This record gives sequence, C-alpha cells and structure tokens, in this order.
Amino acid sequence: MNAKQRVRKQIIALAQRRQRPGSGSSLAGLRERTARMRFPDLTPVLHSVEWAMIGAGATRLHMPERATHGLDIVVRAEEAEAVRRALSEAGFEYQGELTIGGSSWLSSEGTPVDVVEMDEPWLAEALDEAEHNLDAQGLPVLPLRHLVLMKFQAGRVQDLADVTRMLGQAGEDLLDSVRELFGQLLPEEMDDLESLIALGRLEMGPQDFMIRRS
Repeated sequence: MNAKQRVRKQIIALAQRRQRPGSGSSLAGLRERTARMRFPDLTPVLHSVEWAMIGAGATRLHMPERATHGLDIVVRAEEAEAVRRALSEAGFEYQGELTIGGSSWLSSEGTPVDVVEMDEPWLAEALDEAEHNLDAQGLPVLPLRHLVLMKFQAGRVQDLADVTRMLGQAGEDLLDSVRELFGQLLPEEMDDLESLIALGRLEMGPQDFMIRRS
C-alpha cells in the first residue's frame, strides 16, 4: 500500500466514525447548481484542441459551487505544444511548470489557468464527451466518472471531499458508470469507492443513505 492509499483509508475511516446523517445544509442548497465564478472561455483560443475543465471549477456541475479563483483544464499530452503556443499568442502569461505535468498561465484579466497534460488511454473518450457535458457557463467539463477517477488518484483531502459530495448526489446511472470505470482501471480500489459513495449518501440524509457493493 502506497502513501496515498494509506492517507485515503485513514480519511475514510475517520469520516465513517464521525459522520452522521445530514450535513447541516438544506437539501435544496446541496442540489443547487450555479456558475457565479466566471472563467475564461478557452474555446476560441484552443479552437483546434479538445479540452475540459477539471478541479474545483468542474465540480459545480455535480455539487454546490465552491469558491475558486483559478481555472484548471486537461488536454492530451500530444497537443501540449499547440496549447502552449495558442495561449501565448492569445496573451496568456506563462507562469511555470506543474509538478504533475503541464503548465501554469495567467490571463490578461488576472485569472490563473493551470493546464494539465495527460496521456491516459481513457482521456480521448473523456474529452469527446466533455464537448457535450457543459456547465451553467457553457464550459466543457470532464465526465463525472473520469473526474472522480482523477480526484481519487490525486488523493488530497479536498479532492476526496469533492468526490464524496459529487458521488452522494449522483444518480444510479452515473454511479454505475463510475463503478464500471473503476472496475476496469482500479478494481482493487472498489471498496474505497463504495465507502465514498456511502459517505456522500449519508450527507444527503437518512433517506438517501445506502451502501451498494458490486
């Protein structure tokens, strides 16, 4: 078991011991979907490249919006040079490299933009779907199953909190798509996934709390 897996299991175990049904927020508030934070629409800039929102900005399609000042996107690694060139020509200021692979930029309006470059085999399908998976601002968002996968593998506390809340509010069809992807790519992590689903359902209240094992 690696360090990320140990931390994740410790967080899940702590949440299972402490969490009680309900979150203190109204169900209407938990189900609200907004786009109060306005991000740069990169479609005109990256017109020849498929891209999708990830990170905090992407979660607002599946849970209440939380404050964030930056836009995080993902692109295919093979298109990294084209993306960097397009951003530079559009007036974005290069800030440096990301430790996870990619680059950081600043828009002319002062919005930080992180571009994650990935070569995962599932990314092409995810980016194709993202073109039709738009948030309230009309920006492409990585499909839920892939967004959960990325955040799950990142393993940070906030990522796991986002995963829990998104899964807790997802319908069964979406949950099954997440389970299917994990079954293909991370079958050894299915128990942790089901625990996060259960914790998310518990937040929504007793009426939505159930544990499903596949």
